[in-house]
Amino acid sequence: MNDTAPFRLSVLDTVPVFNGVPAAQSLRELLELAPEVERLGYHRYWLAEHHNMPAFGTSTPPVLIGQLAGVTSTLRIGSGGVMLPNHVPYIVAEQFATLEAFHPGRIDLGVGRAPGGE
Repeated sequence: MNDTAPFRLSVLDTVPVFNGVPAAQSLRELLELAPEVERLGYHRYWLAEHHNMPAFGTSTPPVLIGQLAGVTSTLRIGSGGVMLPNHVPYIVAEQFATLEAFHPGRIDLGVGRAPGGE
């Protein structure tokens, strides 16, 4: 990572699941993409939470964040918005504190609110 660059690049990913492609394949490709993003000097990899949308594989940001942090070493990994109306805030805090304990200084928690869902 180049901290002297005039700006930092980040990725915001929804992990697209294309029609006819198994979700497992999209998730495997995510684990291949993150190390390449890191190698290219990106600063952060955000995952956008989406539910009830078969075309997106990001319904569980904490699970994906743990996987991405495990295949990278310097890239900051975070949620591009855990939708708090869908979760118990205390559990979200515990999940991200645990991720931070495993990967100090690399985990980011973005929170938000959104209509929709169940």
